[in-house]
Amino acid sequence: MTTSAPIPYPFPWTPVMEVPEALKGLHDRSLVEVSLPSGDTALMVTRYADVRRLFADDRLSKNIARPEVARITKDNDLFVDPEIDGDPPHHTRMRGLVTKAFTARRIELLRPYAQEVTDELLDAMAAAPKPVELNEALAFPLPILVICKLLGIPPEDRNRFRRLVDGFLSVTKLSPEEVQECRTGLWDYLVDLIAFKRDNPGADDLITSLIKVRDEDDNRLSEYELHHWTRSLLIAGYVTTASQIGTATAVLLHRQDLKKQIQQDWSLVPSAVEEMLRTQIMGSSIGTLRYALEDIELTDGTILPKGSSVLLSEESANTDERVFADPFTVDIHRTENHHMTFGAGIHYCVGAALARMELQVATETLLRRFPDIRLAVPAAALPRAIGGFMEGFSEVPVTW
Repeated sequence: MTTSAPIPYPFPWTPVMEVPEALKGLHDRSLVEVSLPSGDTALMVTRYADVRRLFADDRLSKNIARPEVARITKDNDLFVDPEIDGDPPHHTRMRGLVTKAFTARRIELLRPYAQEVTDELLDAMAAAPKPVELNEALAFPLPILVICKLLGIPPEDRNRFRRLVDGFLSVTKLSPEEVQECRTGLWDYLVDLIAFKRDNPGADDLITSLIKVRDEDDNRLSEYELHHWTRSLLIAGYVTTASQIGTATAVLLHRQDLKKQIQQDWSLVPSAVEEMLRTQIMGSSIGTLRYALEDIELTDGTILPKGSSVLLSEESANTDERVFADPFTVDIHRTENHHMTFGAGIHYCVGAALARMELQVATETLLRRFPDIRLAVPAAALPRAIGGFMEGFSEVPVTW
């Protein structure tokens, strides 16, 4: 355990378009103390082997609605819900209900729809005056429309819930009053939506399926859990993928050598998508806050003390040289890329296959449709959405 001053976290995004420099040297220690936006401190687990193992360790609890646990932010109770049990066996039961909607087969059935949406968005982009802002043209509407299709949400509601979700995920960007207005507004929207879906069930959408579970078997899903999981799936299926599409594309357009490699060999699209995910260009690990129920020994013998607030650092794990050769180099030819961006074990992201599919469709279709596409401004001029849960680029102007 270090006695030096805590390191401010999330790390600053320097240098531009590369893995944050602050990650270099972190792996010399298995635990690093960090200070969060709230001013609270937590212990960050840095090494791949420890992070992967601890994702499945029952001695780390996701139930962080305790006064002794660090808060991410002073103004927003992100991921803190005392009415939701995030640990086994309850979480395992709930996860089983939800993962049925995210089977590989079901995601592949959505691929033609994602392709159709992407083609239509790029048609509009081609007709628009240049430069075009890529987030508004493609990165945000694509995952919104796909998650609407999967959940059974009216697509005309997308602008409304986009604003509410953005406020819900504020870390330091919005005032406490604005955060609360968005949190309340999002919950009220879902109450109305679920009431509507009860009266107008869909043929094969996830919200209708969850309502059916709730109404036919009260012991499996409470009314509150129904609303909570609908909100969680809406957020997880939209905002992270949207941020990744925009920001990863910006990296590829900044690195024209990488773009050209893909255009010369389209089979590189999947590995390029994985490498963009590994380098964690758009986010941080503040969503992985845990609480240590017992002393836990790490692989090097270091003890993670009982009662600690713990961050399982996906971005640090993804740059561990014990696992990834030359980890700070973006290598789209990397074949062994078992990154931790989607977590692991019982908390592995249920929407990982959906995100991968959308990223692959968006990347390949964009680079095929606009072979000469490039950033319309210098990379250093791209603004980041600092102060939100996702810190990807808030604007990505492009031209061709």
